[in-house]
Amino acid sequence: MIQAQESITLEDVAVDFTWEEWQLLGAAQKDLYRDVMLENYSNLVAVGYQASKPDALFKLEQGEQPW
Repeated sequence: MIQAQESITLEDVAVDFTWEEWQLLGAAQKDLYRDVMLENYSNLVAVGYQASKPDALFKLEQGEQPW
């Protein structure tokens, strides 16, 4: 059986935290979140995802909070 493939987006694989939830995360958890989000974006680009990088990812790359 052949199934149609749908395009995946960053929103499909992203995890979003509220500001309040973010404040409850420890430093290691925030680092893990940053690493996973940046890797997910990189993997999507590698398979042809074509969209500008969200501001939250730019902020994470700079070590800032994603808001």
